[in-house]
Amino acid sequence: MVGFDVTLLPVLRELDERGSVTAVAAATHRTPSAVSQQLQTLQRQVGVPLVERVGRGVRLTEHGQVLAGLAGVVATAVATVDAAWQEHLGGASGVVDLAIFPSAAELLLPGLLDRMREHPAIDLVLSDVDVSEDGFAPLTADHDVVVGHRPDGSSPPHRQTLETVALLREPLDVALPEGHRLADRARVGIDDVVDETWIGVPRDYPIDRVLTAMAAARDTPPSVAFRTIHLPVIENLVAAGHGIALVPRYTSRTRAPGRFHLAELADVRAGRRIEALVRPDRAVRPVVRTVLEALVATALDVTT
Repeated sequence: MVGFDVTLLPVLRELDERGSVTAVAAATHRTPSAVSQQLQTLQRQVGVPLVERVGRGVRLTEHGQVLAGLAGVVATAVATVDAAWQEHLGGASGVVDLAIFPSAAELLLPGLLDRMREHPAIDLVLSDVDVSEDGFAPLTADHDVVVGHRPDGSSPPHRQTLETVALLREPLDVALPEGHRLADRARVGIDDVVDETWIGVPRDYPIDRVLTAMAAARDTPPSVAFRTIHLPVIENLVAAGHGIALVPRYTSRTRAPGRFHLAELADVRAGRRIEALVRPDRAVRPVVRTVLEALVATALDVTT
């Protein structure tokens, strides 16, 4: 028999993911005092220290980290039972909160929403997010499904405890102004473009890491004139002749004709992986599985 109240485990898991009592209180709509009391009660029941003071805050002890991990196991088990019961009662119905970054939304949302018309009992709530590569995993604490991206070959932290559903690999092409000296080329190499003026995304975003790696391969720091998270702005600046850019092929190709030229990178495999990230306890919910299946089908349409 478990010697403690398992209903107190979620607060420990939230502390592990959010890092502070104040953040847990805000996310769970409780006071910091109430969160602290629950932590103290759980610590008293298990008989070992779960948190320790660090400056003006707290952090999990080794015991606390182990129990926080087990809290995810318990949450998944409970969610699995609930999912089976919901299936028995009639299948998928309810709310699914989907967070997606803008260029993936542009690529995937129209087809996803078309497919979700077949599931009127599912209320899909959309959140527009754009964060650095490492920022997508933490969003799963607040959203049922998070669509994120990463460069080829990278393995961002904090994703090991999440279910990751591969959606698509999107190659990165070089966008060149019409009339550029390379605008008649189907393929360009690093040496052709590394010394150009670039229009870039913020540092540490997946596309920026590709550009940085290209420059490092030639020991030449990239010259980035402007940085923005907005792909249409990048395309507009390229079209106006203010520089060149790395852009996602499937997303940009519909706007390229007559405005800018897309050239494949000849000597580097450059691309981004678009993935759906989900907490295991949410992934077992029928409504979430339905949305994930629709996302996978939509991504397949994009790439074929």
